[in-house]
Amino acid sequence: MNDLAIIVVNYNALDLTIDCIASLVADPALPARTRIVVADNASPAGDAARLREAIAERGWGERVTLVAHARNGGFAFGNNKAIAAADEAFGPSRLYLLLNPDTWVRPGAVAKLVTFLDTHPEAGIAGSRLEDPDGTPQACAFRFPGAASELESSICIGLVTRLLERWRVAPRMPDHPTQVDWVSGASLMVKRAVIEEIGLLDEAYFLYYEELDFCLRAAKAGYSCWHVPESRVVHLVGQSTGVTRRDPVRDRRPSYWFRSRRRYFVKHHGRAYALLADLAWLAGQSGFRLRQVLTRRPAPEPRLMSDFVKHSWLASG
Repeated sequence: MNDLAIIVVNYNALDLTIDCIASLVADPALPARTRIVVADNASPAGDAARLREAIAERGWGERVTLVAHARNGGFAFGNNKAIAAADEAFGPSRLYLLLNPDTWVRPGAVAKLVTFLDTHPEAGIAGSRLEDPDGTPQACAFRFPGAASELESSICIGLVTRLLERWRVAPRMPDHPTQVDWVSGASLMVKRAVIEEIGLLDEAYFLYYEELDFCLRAAKAGYSCWHVPESRVVHLVGQSTGVTRRDPVRDRRPSYWFRSRRRYFVKHHGRAYALLADLAWLAGQSGFRLRQVLTRRPAPEPRLMSDFVKHSWLASG
């Protein structure tokens, strides 16, 4: 059995993916029995062929394997098929690391996660500290969302955040290993035992909320989830999707973001609670928009509310 399989799913992120792989291969602390599987989700620009060339040219063939999918079925689909391919080619692994293509690992980052999971039998999932290239930490360890957190996150008012602090999805990042509800899928390591018990990622999520769903399912099965800040991974926020970039005026969110959000609430809390969460989000966003109008500031996502109604309610019937 392999110690570790690292899964990187590429879609139109060729240069980022190559840099990500390079950081892994260059890490002297990477466990010896590690296989890196790069899955291309049918990138229209021909990334699969160019990745195959890069792997050969850089002499990565002994550690890096390319899997080319025939279609883009989304993030969960890409990871699941890559895990299955890794198991078929090399046999099952004790651990799997899901790593975004818009990341590069600091030396020792992967080994820190392996050591943590090996020394904490109760833990099923561990996530890295995500940070900017200059070392500034990013939000990457979270609480499960609910109606109160939907209000807090959409209204963006300090007083409300203080009142609802205990329900805030993204609390202050801890500086020591801490049990949390869920961690970012940008760098998430999971034990094989968890997958064997709860299954792989839910492919009904095209993109977003799949790691949240996975961590909640693991929690229900009795596995704890941990943030391990000693494992440091640089995350170029939103570079592979464009959705979470920090621009003052952001790209319009794709329809699948809204569908994924709704699927999570309906699947785990039922339609009535999903409606309550929707109303809380709309109330918060309405308050935020009113403040923007009164202060004559532009809305960072002008069509967000109309898209929310269209894709969360009208599309769901």
